[in-house]
Amino acid sequence: MEETRRRPNARGKGELLREEIVTAAVGMLDELADDEALSLRAVARAVSIAATSVYLHFPDRDALVLAAMRRCHEELVAAGDEAAAAAAGPADALRARILAQAAWAQEHPGLYKVLHESAVHRRHGMPFKEVMVARTVEAVQACMDAGVAPADDATTVAIDLRTAVNGMLAQRINEPDLPWPPAAEQLDRFLVKLVGLRR
Repeated sequence: MEETRRRPNARGKGELLREEIVTAAVGMLDELADDEALSLRAVARAVSIAATSVYLHFPDRDALVLAAMRRCHEELVAAGDEAAAAAAGPADALRARILAQAAWAQEHPGLYKVLHESAVHRRHGMPFKEVMVARTVEAVQACMDAGVAPADDATTVAIDLRTAVNGMLAQRINEPDLPWPPAAEQLDRFLVKLVGLRR
C-alpha cells in the first residue's frame, strides 16, 4: 500500500516541518515513556514524510529526543512562572511553582520519565534543565530575603528541595499503586522541613 505523503512546505518553511517532527516525537514519548522505544520511522509516518526527511533536521534519534525534551522543559518552566506570578508572596510563589511542576508531571508522566530517567539524559545530559534549578534557587532566595524562611545557602536548599520533589514525582509515576498522600500535603512537608517555611 502506498504511504500517504504530506504536501511539502513552501520554500523557506522548513522550520515548520521541524516543529511538526518535534510535536510528533513529544506525543510518542509521552505514550512510550521510554526514549529507546522511539522510532524515527514511526515519527516520520506520524508526520506523513519519508524517514530520510527526518535526518534533514535531526542527525539521529538522540538529537530529536533532546529537542523534544527542551520543548517540554520550556513548557514546565512557563507553567511554573505563570503560577508563581499569580501568587501573593514569595512563600506562596515557591509553593505554586512546585505544584505546577507536579501537576505537569501528573498530566505527562511519560514525558517526565524521559526528562529525568532517559538513556539520552544519561548519555548527553540536558543542560537546558539548569533554568529550572535557577528558578528554584531564586524562589528560595526570595523566601529568605522576605524573612519567611531562615537564612541559608539558597542553592543548597533549592537542590535539596528539587531532589525531594523529583523523587516524589518519580516514585508516584513508577509506583502508582502505593497509598500516596495528596501531593500538596507531601510538598508542604518538604517546604517546612527543607526550606524552613512556616506551616
